[in-house]
Amino acid sequence: MTPHPQDMQACIDACLACYRTCLSTAMHHCLEAGGDHTEPAHFRLMAACAEMCRASAHIMLTGSDAHRHSCAACADICSACADDCERVGGMAECVRACRECAEHCRRMGAMQ
Repeated sequence: MTPHPQDMQACIDACLACYRTCLSTAMHHCLEAGGDHTEPAHFRLMAACAEMCRASAHIMLTGSDAHRHSCAACADICSACADDCERVGGMAECVRACRECAEHCRRMGAMQ
């Protein structure tokens, strides 16, 4: 099944929103809050999530069929990031953006 252009655009938008949210939250909220927010594994996961979201959006924008692979990986990373942000606490916006992106990417990753 080929993705519908509207579904693809919604996924790109969700990826870019998650990229902005994760990067901004890590660089501002987490660094200022300290403690568990700057725990290396958590902070690295947020950075990886932001970058994977940016990369997935980029690949979709190129029109490459490789988006299935990047979106599948992005969904996994976003889900892990959402779970970890929930564990740390006080990061509802990041959790929401990650879960939304994971949902969109899971659908894109499943398309053949």
